[in-house]
Amino acid sequence: MRIAVTGSIATDHLMTFPGRFADQLVGDQLHTVSLSFLVDTLNVRRGGVGANICYGMGQLGVRPILVGAAGADFGEYRAWLERHGVDTASVHISEVLHTARFVCTTDADHNQIGSFYTGAMSEARQIELKAVADRVGGLDLVHIGADDPEAMLRHTEECRARGIPFAADYSQQLARMGGEEIRNLTEGAAYLFTNEYEASLVESKTGWDADEILRRVGTRVTTLGARGVRIERAGEEPLTVGCPPEEAKVDPTGVGDAFRAGFLSGLAWKLGLERSAQLGCMLATLVIETLGTQEYELRRSHFLERFTKAYGHDAAAEIRSCLS
Repeated sequence: MRIAVTGSIATDHLMTFPGRFADQLVGDQLHTVSLSFLVDTLNVRRGGVGANICYGMGQLGVRPILVGAAGADFGEYRAWLERHGVDTASVHISEVLHTARFVCTTDADHNQIGSFYTGAMSEARQIELKAVADRVGGLDLVHIGADDPEAMLRHTEECRARGIPFAADYSQQLARMGGEEIRNLTEGAAYLFTNEYEASLVESKTGWDADEILRRVGTRVTTLGARGVRIERAGEEPLTVGCPPEEAKVDPTGVGDAFRAGFLSGLAWKLGLERSAQLGCMLATLVIETLGTQEYELRRSHFLERFTKAYGHDAAAEIRSCLS
C-alpha cells in the first residue's frame, strides 16, 4: 500500500535562558523593547508534522512518501530521513527560501519567546500529486497534514478530482481556518484525524454535528490524550483503544504525529482499525518517553514485548510478521 504524507518540514531551535524575562522588562519602556538574552543551551531538533509522521512509519518498516517543501539547507535532514526509511524524492526544494524554522527561548519560569519562520513551506502549494503518483506507480492513500493552508486545499481538491483516498488532518492550522475551508478539507475524507478539543472546534466551525460529520467521512479518529483514541464509523459502535503504560513522561511534543505514523502503518499492512490504533498508541508512548519528536529508537523485540503486555498475545501475533 503506497501512502504519501503531505505536511510541514521544519527544524526547531530551542534555547534556555537561566534568568527570568520579567526581570528584564521595564514597565514604562515596553513600547521600545530591545533585549538580548545570553542563553545556556541550544538544541536543534528535526520536526514538522509531515517529517515526524514519515519518520515513525519508516521506523516501523513502512516506506512512506514525504510530500512537502524545504530549502536548499535540507540536505542533512534529507539524509537522516532516507537513512530511516523515508522516500524524500517528492520533497520540493525552494530556490530562494530556507526550510521552515521555529526559534524559541525559554526562561527559568518556563515562559517562552518564540518565532516561526514559514520559509519554503509556502511553496508546498506548487506540488502536484499526479507527479508523485506517476513516480511511484500510483497512490493508495494521501495523508493531508498541517502545511501551507493553500497547499492543503489544493492537495484535497486534487485527491477528489483524481479519485485518490485521502485523510484530513488539519492539526495546528485548524485555529486559523474558517468553516468553509474546514468543510472543503473534510468532505469525502476516508479518515478524519483530530484530538478531542479539535473535534469540538470542527463541529463548531463547520456547523456539522457529530452524526453529520460521520455521514461525510469514512472513519473519524479522535485522540483522547492519556485515555487513548476513539474510532467512529457511521452505523457502527464506536471503538476505543487505550494507551500502554508509560515508563516515563518526558515530553509530549510529537505524540500525535507518532500515533498517526503507527495508525497509517497498520493501514499499509492491511490490519484492522483496532490493531492499527493499538500500533499508533504504542508508538506514541515511545515518543512521550523521549525528548524530541524523532529521537526515539524502535527496537523490535522491546516493542513487541511492550505491545504484548498492553494488548495481548493475539494482537502481538498479528503485527509480529509485519514488524519483522
